[in-house]
Amino acid sequence: MSGDGERIRRWRLTPTVAAFVALSCIAIVALSGWREWSARQFELQNAETDMANLARSLSQHAEDTFELADTVLSILVSQLELDGITASSVAKVQAVLDRRRPDNRIRGVFVFGEDGRWLATSEAVALAGRNSSDRAYFQHHRASADRGIFIGPPVESGAGGQLVITVSRRVDRPDGGFAGVALVTIDVDYFVRFYDKFDVGPNGAISLVSKVGIVLARSRDNSRYVGRDLSATPLLRGLDQRPTHGVYYFKSPLDGLPRLSFYQLGSRYPVMVLATESKDDLLAPWRRAALIRISMVVGLTGAIAAGGVIVVRQLRQREQMAGALAAREADFRLLAEHSVDMVMRIGFDGTIRYVSPSSTQVVGWRPDQLLGTSALAGINAEDLPRVQELEAALRNGETDEARIVYRTRTREKGEIWMETALGVTRNRIGRIDGVVAICRDVTEHKNAADKLAALALADGLTGLANRRHFDEHLQDEWSRAQREGGPVSLLLIDVDQFKKYNDHYGHQAGDECLRRVARLLAEQARRPADVAARYGGEEFAVLLPNTDAAGCARVGERVRKEVGALGIPHVLNQPALHITVSVGGATQVPAGDIQPVVLIDAADKALYTAKKNGRDRLAMSET
Repeated sequence: MSGDGERIRRWRLTPTVAAFVALSCIAIVALSGWREWSARQFELQNAETDMANLARSLSQHAEDTFELADTVLSILVSQLELDGITASSVAKVQAVLDRRRPDNRIRGVFVFGEDGRWLATSEAVALAGRNSSDRAYFQHHRASADRGIFIGPPVESGAGGQLVITVSRRVDRPDGGFAGVALVTIDVDYFVRFYDKFDVGPNGAISLVSKVGIVLARSRDNSRYVGRDLSATPLLRGLDQRPTHGVYYFKSPLDGLPRLSFYQLGSRYPVMVLATESKDDLLAPWRRAALIRISMVVGLTGAIAAGGVIVVRQLRQREQMAGALAAREADFRLLAEHSVDMVMRIGFDGTIRYVSPSSTQVVGWRPDQLLGTSALAGINAEDLPRVQELEAALRNGETDEARIVYRTRTREKGEIWMETALGVTRNRIGRIDGVVAICRDVTEHKNAADKLAALALADGLTGLANRRHFDEHLQDEWSRAQREGGPVSLLLIDVDQFKKYNDHYGHQAGDECLRRVARLLAEQARRPADVAARYGGEEFAVLLPNTDAAGCARVGERVRKEVGALGIPHVLNQPALHITVSVGGATQVPAGDIQPVVLIDAADKALYTAKKNGRDRLAMSET
């Protein structure tokens, strides 16, 4: 029986182990499949984020380019409409265009008459015999009184033969009639060369499309696709019902490839940037890696421990990939959110390696004047230690991002308040190799905040310090006197019979009375540390640091006499018949655990004594 029992136990154990192994293998394969699907989704989500950041940055670039063209056109049209399209005004414009310096964004500037004849141009071509009345932009402005800019489809330049994007404005006569067209051209190749700097995969593409669906420029096969009309595609057909930006999966009508894309509509001009990446290219690394991982999982189902090591290794690789992607996203986010501010890349040695062109507007120096200089140059000496401490924390890896406000010197505006957002950059192996700094001038904001802070400490009626300011200043002076062993004096002043004054003369007269008394008290607070405050209602306080009892009494008596000398009538204040004040004074040398409330209580008791003894008098505390 013993042998039979052992065989039964083995028979039961064998299927149990087999079932366990089978279930384990199924579970491993299922978990592996779920993991690979999650990895696939992760890759797509990261690609969506990259495309979004890229599209937003390129949309800002496109809008800045069209804004430059719009500015040139606005100036040109204003001049032509002011002077009229006459031979002399056209000659003046031509003289300006002849002196125009080359610009890698704007190809040419043109002026056409009402019949389409070329009147002036920045291009080195003969004007005679040239006419652009058949061009779409000319026909648009002749038919429409719209004063806005018109971004036309790409055309072959009549001056140089290259493909250009036309940006134009209508020129009117004084009576509103059509007088001609002012035109700026932008080389299509300018956008193509810029877009080629960005890696969107072997089959990815960046396209600049007008809002009506015409391809203005494309990074891949530009000559083949530029000018194509995409208005019938699902994206463009329903564009008015879509948000201004978003992720879009589609099969390209240009090359038939399934694509992941992000579109970004311009906020100022009718253009759209479409950054796309081939879905096959995007997922190809994942497919190769997934095939290897699944093969390893299937082949090593009997070696659970080895499989665990592989999983840990893969997770570690995933974390490194996530860190690299997060760093890329941070760089793109800084670029997109602060593109109008001054952007600097600072090396590990603290020197400026790159600075954006906006440095001219922010600090007054051109980028070439700042390259190679210390990023800390010009910072106010009082703020410099804080900035150096933060910079050291970033270099040492104690923090990856930070924000700081400090004062710095500019070339023309003197010293300004600068707010700077800082983020570390890392090399391929994850080591910190520098800092990206986004800087903006916040002087006006800082000044406004300081003014608001000052208003928060002032009494709205009298302009004196309010109770909160008085309490804070009393505590500060009390602490200073404790350290130095000096006296602190306090005067509490109460306007006599003020309720009767209000009832008899009215609240407006009462408010004016308080303001006049307040102005007198402000004059008595002559030293920087003295503070005159409205303590409450018709009661005022004058804090006199480093003043002994005799000095306090002199000031209190002077206040009493000068208030009486104001001669403000008050028939119900007998026997003076004018406004008077009662004054209570106290002096205390802080010591030990004595708190400022002791001084306030002593002055209040003295004030009560002055009022009890007939008002219009000074009483000093005997403590």
